[in-house]
Amino acid sequence: MMRLSKLIECVKEAKLVCNESEGEREIDALCVDSRKTKKNGLFFCLTGGAVDGHAYAREAIACGAVALVVEKPLAVSVPQVVVPSTREALSRMASAFYGFPSERLKIIGVTGTNGKTTTAHMLAAILEKSGKKTGLIGTLGARINGDYQPTDLTTPDPIDLQKTLAEMLFHGVEYVVMEASAHALYYQKTAGMRFVACIFTNLTQDHLDFFPSMRAYKNAKSTLFSDSVCPIAVLNGDDEAGRGFGEERKQRTVYYGLNTPVDAFAIVTNETLQKSECMLNINDKLCRVSLSFTGRHNIYNALAAATCAVELGVELSAVSEGLSSLRGVRGRLERIGGINGGDVFVDFAHTPDGLDKSLAALRAHCKGKLVCLFGCGGNRDKSKRPIMGETVAKRSDFGVLTSDNPRYEDPLDIISDIEKGYRRFSVKYVVVQRREQAIRYALDILRKGDILLVAGKGGEDYQEIMGIKYPFNDNDIIEKIIEEKSEHPSV
Repeated sequence: MMRLSKLIECVKEAKLVCNESEGEREIDALCVDSRKTKKNGLFFCLTGGAVDGHAYAREAIACGAVALVVEKPLAVSVPQVVVPSTREALSRMASAFYGFPSERLKIIGVTGTNGKTTTAHMLAAILEKSGKKTGLIGTLGARINGDYQPTDLTTPDPIDLQKTLAEMLFHGVEYVVMEASAHALYYQKTAGMRFVACIFTNLTQDHLDFFPSMRAYKNAKSTLFSDSVCPIAVLNGDDEAGRGFGEERKQRTVYYGLNTPVDAFAIVTNETLQKSECMLNINDKLCRVSLSFTGRHNIYNALAAATCAVELGVELSAVSEGLSSLRGVRGRLERIGGINGGDVFVDFAHTPDGLDKSLAALRAHCKGKLVCLFGCGGNRDKSKRPIMGETVAKRSDFGVLTSDNPRYEDPLDIISDIEKGYRRFSVKYVVVQRREQAIRYALDILRKGDILLVAGKGGEDYQEIMGIKYPFNDNDIIEKIIEEKSEHPSV
């Protein structure tokens, strides 16, 4: 509960249109869905999405809203707060409503096309080994005291985000590692939040169904690294965008990488299918680590996490212990098991670059055939579908093309788009539309020394079809089939 007049103090250029006494009314809830507006709620007329929230103001009032946040005054009887951007105002007012939790937490933002989740988990493991009580917010949910709470988005919407941060603060959390998606940054979900450091992983093609160009996509990411937001920037020095983000900064900026002169780099001493051993050099301080991950992209993720931790004052011993203690991240190039002498991995890779890196990592240790099962999401960037097909055709020995999250598209239309790229380089593939049947087929053809990568969904526990999310998890399906075949080999 908070007075309206106090809520708007955190929004520059906000103008309260009402009688003076009405500005002192108490607000019990912040609302963005007119149908779910609560009694004594403040309704935000959000713009910039599929609908204009101003059109639902009267419905919100009928449901209990006692005030509105608008970008243009409306002919209604309740108080209105007129602001330049209702989305920015939502983020700032949500922070105020929940007591400005980011000002009492040490928050690290992690952004980039790929690697956010793994990097965030690596950094959290390091911080925990250094004795810091740490929370996580990202694609796999929000983790408080070791327990995960589901989140619908990589970066929750501002009300849920600030509520989660306040809950973490209540439970004694000191550090929060938070994934920041490009969409979240574009919609200013983190406006008004304080960060102690921010990490950039990489920039490759994704989300071009939403952003009009790669430049626009990059610009959304860059906002996290402005001097006013980010006091310490940890940037991938091998990535052109990462170098660019650091050029305009005046605050502390450090670079990590493997291929160019940087502040932090790694020397890989041993790699197998299930682990990587390397020596990290962070500002001329050496640290030996053993990762339960394979692939050079995971060396980058570890470097990003380690470099950020050291910048925050963490001892190298905690860096080594933290990284070495992490036994994988759900759905991130995760080994699920073996069958017929072959190994089975699940990965979230859903971009051309992500697929390329994961397949390259597995190819280095594959003694037989490398098989890749994948699809592409519906109602998303269509231009990457043939590129992903091309990537798998080049990197693997055989492809199983199937459905991912088709949403409102016909899965066969999506697969057809993938085939256009795949067939330029190979005809060694099969189409099995239903994902569970495709997984069963792929497991059946594995032989000794082969590796199967099931890509695209990672740790997701659903498959979205025609607006409905049906329970579905690649790990569970694979484990079920492997168990069936171990009990009944002829199945």
